[in-house]
Amino acid sequence: MGRKRKGRDISGWLVVDKPAGITSTSVVNKVRWAMDAKKAGHAGTLDPDATGVLAVALGEATKTVPYITDALKCYEFTVRLGQETNTDDAEGEVIASSDMRPTDEAIKEALGQFVGDVMQVPPKFSAVKIDGQRAYKLARDGEDVEIAARPLWVESLVMLEREDEDHVVLEMTCGKGGYVRSIARDLGQALGCFGHVRELRRVWSGPFVAAEGLTLEKIDAMAKTGELDAYLQPLEVALRDLPEVKCTAEGAVRLRNGNPGMVVAYDVDYGEDAWASVDGKPVAVGVFKAGELHPNRVFVFPE
Repeated sequence: MGRKRKGRDISGWLVVDKPAGITSTSVVNKVRWAMDAKKAGHAGTLDPDATGVLAVALGEATKTVPYITDALKCYEFTVRLGQETNTDDAEGEVIASSDMRPTDEAIKEALGQFVGDVMQVPPKFSAVKIDGQRAYKLARDGEDVEIAARPLWVESLVMLEREDEDHVVLEMTCGKGGYVRSIARDLGQALGCFGHVRELRRVWSGPFVAAEGLTLEKIDAMAKTGELDAYLQPLEVALRDLPEVKCTAEGAVRLRNGNPGMVVAYDVDYGEDAWASVDGKPVAVGVFKAGELHPNRVFVFPE
């Protein structure tokens, strides 16, 4: 018999405004400790030097993480023009440089090629797996890492400010799997001047906004007091892009046992993903077929 995990059976989302200088995993561990939660995870890793939205899922909310990971996200970042680094950010070594600086008009024109369906090569110093190993580990060992390009949807990429001739502030809204560092690198190459990310902030991720996030200082101040519970958002916040269907008490029992259950649905197409609720509480996420929801994730709450 496995060891029973200690902590509270608490479920929901806590939005953290992550500071620079700490890993996403460390933030999750901090939240789990502060809330004495049995289970915690996050939706979308931020680099240690990046700041902004880190949505931490607790308890049953961890089952809804994929829906936040797949949602659109918005980043504000500063590109240092004139230098390319081996990590594509300010932490790396400069591997190429140029004295040429593009005009504002040239930058705005170049941004268009990075909007829509694009193919993007992740940074060599990233968590992408190559033959079962993380790319950053291979790169640190001095191996010549070759990473295949991956598809990315970029909703928008706009110039917000030109701080000086060496720095430009951009805002990008994109889908799952986007690397801002790659955008900075590729933009610099397209402009013929090279570039890397100097600063990066995730402004929002799906329904979660950085401006509403808690700082680690506030989390520390309220740790172990129960006060943090007031900041928890319900797990169904992550399901806002899915239609909701209603089920009876009998249907809820079937769904909780992993079986298809009868639901009442409006404006839901056959084969569409949906989530079911009973008496206002989420029961399951699944596929709607002929009046039934076929569950693929079931929520289990303590009595």
